[in-house]
Amino acid sequence: MKKFDSSDIDRIIQMCWEDRTPFDAIKIQFDISEKEIISIMRNNLKEKSFLNWRKRIDNRKTDKKRFKSKSQKQISFNRHK
Repeated sequence: MKKFDSSDIDRIIQMCWEDRTPFDAIKIQFDISEKEIISIMRNNLKEKSFLNWRKRIDNRKTDKKRFKSKSQKQISFNRHK
């Protein structure tokens, strides 16, 4: 797994908690897999917070076209057209 500084880890956690940010956006921005994202969350959150997050993401439906954050890079999901 890649090594991240604390500001990157904080940003990944923040993006994971945002309802509009899909895993794909985090994968592209930080070049990590969904499994690595989950591992970062598990290792940096309290157990109860991690379980709440997992429950939350299992129930959410993210529309890839809608995510937008001022602190994220501009990412196009239609690159392969």
